[in-house]
Amino acid sequence: MEIPVVSTTEVLQRYKQVRQQTEELCKPLSKEDYVVQPVVDVSPPKWHLAHTTWFFETLLLKKFNSDYEVFDQDYNYLFNSYYESVGERVLRADRGNLTRPGVDDIYAYRRYVDEAMDSLINGENTLNNEFHKILEIGLNHEQQHQELLVTDIKYILGHNPVFPSYFEEDSVSSGNQSRIADFLEIPAGIYQIGHQSDGFCFDNELGIHQVYLPAYKIMDRLVTNDEYLEFMQAGAYSDFRCWLMEGWEWVKTHKVSNPLYWYKLEGIWHNYNLRGLQPLDGNAPVTHISFFEADAYARWRGMRLPTEFEWETACKMYQPQVPDRAEFQEMWQFMPLPAAGDNFQFYGDAWEWTGSAYRPYPYFKQEEGALGEYNGKFMINQMVLRGGSCATPGDHIRATYRNFFHPHLRWQFTGIRLATHI
Repeated sequence: MEIPVVSTTEVLQRYKQVRQQTEELCKPLSKEDYVVQPVVDVSPPKWHLAHTTWFFETLLLKKFNSDYEVFDQDYNYLFNSYYESVGERVLRADRGNLTRPGVDDIYAYRRYVDEAMDSLINGENTLNNEFHKILEIGLNHEQQHQELLVTDIKYILGHNPVFPSYFEEDSVSSGNQSRIADFLEIPAGIYQIGHQSDGFCFDNELGIHQVYLPAYKIMDRLVTNDEYLEFMQAGAYSDFRCWLMEGWEWVKTHKVSNPLYWYKLEGIWHNYNLRGLQPLDGNAPVTHISFFEADAYARWRGMRLPTEFEWETACKMYQPQVPDRAEFQEMWQFMPLPAAGDNFQFYGDAWEWTGSAYRPYPYFKQEEGALGEYNGKFMINQMVLRGGSCATPGDHIRATYRNFFHPHLRWQFTGIRLATHI
């Protein structure tokens, strides 16, 4: 990763901006909301606030400031996530049991570390390339947790029996019709895959290589709620022919019959969003579905999910520039919108399931130490998603970003784009 030359003032401003955004996301919460963990995949908001702080304390302050005194010796055990090289940790499923330390203690922890980081950034280490590299990873790591905060808060509030709103405003609807789907054609050829610009990327995007792709077509927008409803009304959730064997077992075991957050009330479909329980917007992209559901829907339509290489190639060909997302979060309020105009929805509506297993690129090199645990050890039994979602921070999105989840998971803003060979 090439580190751009920037001033100390710019570095510190970016650090403060990212850290403040995390706290802004938590402002609508009550203190009771901070500690809830309904399922193992959801972490309490308080834990996110502490863990992102622990990252800077452990990987930067302790490494580059010999005089630094940790805020609390217990926090390394409490707020380490999965870094075996850093020590033992609380089991993920037990994060909701951490009623102590309290919310006020965690905010005091953030202030303590931020003050120490201010001094460190203003010190001589600002000239150190390794320092800048770890700092940039830390900031992008916190942005990943901002997205997780949004989706975890949605799961926490969306499983409250009264479906409370995260926002104070009344419910809103985009009011837009989704345009009729078409398909973008990509000719057969050899295409380059992987991160190539000077900007930040994670190590799993590196290893630029070429792939041969047969000619294919890819949908020019995401699948909508109304289109997915046709799949449900056709009885596909009870038709084994649509499903992979493991997916079919998942449907039967968990009695799945609709996307997460969908509820049928007096014969009308509603879904929960961060403004509460709302009538379903049929024109908006379907979200919160598993890979199993995405794959079954594609089979039912007589198509398939694109590979991650097909997705990246089409994205670079038809929508190479990431839209200006400076105000997207404020505009969208964490709601994917219907496709309109020439927006192909490659960026920032929903993470799109691909048909690709999460494996390393050629030439992938895992780093030593804790940073080497960031991505590489998860490259098994997961599927790749592309595109970013309406909860992804505006400057944290790119065509080569490789997200990855287990095929049964649905709590993220996950959606569908179809593909087929020509």
